[in-house]
Amino acid sequence: MQPPAIPFNRFVFFSRPSRLTGLVIAMALVMAMTMELMLFPSTAAAMGRVDNSIYARLLGQHVKKNRVDYDGFKREEALLNSYLSILSATDVNRLSHNDRFAFYINAYNAFTIKLILTKYPGINSIKEIGSFFSNPWSKKFISLDGQTISLDTIEHEFLRPVFKDPRIHFAINCASKGCPPLLNQPYEGQTLEVQLNTVTRAFINDPKRTFLKDNTLFVSKLFKWFEEDFNDAPLLFIRQYANAEFKKELDRAAPQIKLSYLYYDWTLNR
Repeated sequence: MQPPAIPFNRFVFFSRPSRLTGLVIAMALVMAMTMELMLFPSTAAAMGRVDNSIYARLLGQHVKKNRVDYDGFKREEALLNSYLSILSATDVNRLSHNDRFAFYINAYNAFTIKLILTKYPGINSIKEIGSFFSNPWSKKFISLDGQTISLDTIEHEFLRPVFKDPRIHFAINCASKGCPPLLNQPYEGQTLEVQLNTVTRAFINDPKRTFLKDNTLFVSKLFKWFEEDFNDAPLLFIRQYANAEFKKELDRAAPQIKLSYLYYDWTLNR
C-alpha cells in the first residue's frame, strides 16, 4: 500500500536549516526505511537481499556427507514451509541477475525437498510421486511470483533458457543418488560463481561419477540428456573442470576417447 502524499503547503522551508534540523530529517528517513522493512518483509527480497538464513540452517543441519536427512527435514517441515513462503513472496523481477539465478536454484532444491516430504517416509524414489499421466517434475505445486508452477518450469523455462549455464546441472538436485549432491548451503548471488565452479569440479573429479577406463570415459547421463547445454561437446566441458591429474589422463587417451553413460540411480539420496 502506497502512503498518502503530504500536501506541499504543509512543509516549512528555512533558508539556512540548522544542523539539528538536518539530523532530525536524517533520523526520520532511517526510521521510515526501518519501518518499511518491518512491515513489508518482501522489500528486502525485492532489493536483491532474499533472506536465506532459515534455509541455511536447515541445510547445515540436515545435509551431511552428500546425503539428505529427510527425517530431519520432516521434523522441521514447518520451518521449511516458512522459507518457501519467503520465496513465494519474493518479487523475482526486481532481483539482480546473479541473485535471480541463485534464487531459482534455491527454489528448485527447496521445493524438491518439500515434494519428497509430501510422501515421505513412504517412498524410496522421487519417481514414485508421479502418476500414469504425469511425472513429479510436471506437478504444479510451487507458488512463485504470483504463478503456480512446476519444477520443470523452473528448470526448463527459467534456469536453462535464461541463464544458459551448463553448471546448472550440478547445482539443482533431483533428490536422487544419481544426481549431483545437494550443496549444504544456499546459493547466493555474491558467491554464485565460486559455488557453481565448486560443485561442478567436485562432480567431475569424483572418480565414482566420472572416470576413464582404457579409451572410454564413463560419465553421468546428464551429459547425454542435456548434451546441447554442453555445446554438444561434453568432453571439452569435462576437461575444462578436470583437475590437473585427471586432465593428463584425458590428454593421454585423446583423441580416441569415446563416451559411455553410467546407470542413473533414482534412489533417494538419504
